Amino acid sequence: MRIIAGKYGGRKIHPPTNMPYTRPTTDIAKEGLFNILQNRVQIEGAKTLDLFGGTGCISYELASRGAVSLTIVEKDGQMLDFIKKNIEAIKIENTNVLRMDVFQFLNTCNEQYDIIFAGPPYALNTIDDLPRIIVERKLISAAGYFILEHTPRNDYELFPGFSFKRNYGTTIFSFFE
Repeated sequence: MRIIAGKYGGRKIHPPTNMPYTRPTTDIAKEGLFNILQNRVQIEGAKTLDLFGGTGCISYELASRGAVSLTIVEKDGQMLDFIKKNIEAIKIENTNVLRMDVFQFLNTCNEQYDIIFAGPPYALNTIDDLPRIIVERKLISAAGYFILEHTPRNDYELFPGFSFKRNYGTTIFSFFE
């Protein structure tokens, strides 16, 4: 796994071999995601929220491209420690890494973010609640996006706030405004 572009571009991240419930976003899908984001939202100076932080790769990429405030929510202690170790090694500033259930966090959150990314476990049976909660609670800034990573079996086109989707094989990104 690597950071694709920006000031940390080219840095390799070596995730633990026994990652619990974690499926890192592939480089091809991540590259496609960031090509879309760079053309639609101002990453430089952005306030971001990474739900189901996993390896932290999305947040490292956001920081590398100039995001100035990163909140990462991950409930697994091993992965949380991995994220913190990488943030320290890369020297990423202005991060808030929370060990917490994502839904617990969302139910108490009242801030707005320019970019919200959620890459939940594909087997999560409450995945459809994520866009509902985020849109209802108005957590997306006026010029921002919420991106939900999911499989083709989920369809969000009729959900409030849905904007568009992009398909990268078995990975789909649905964008909400």
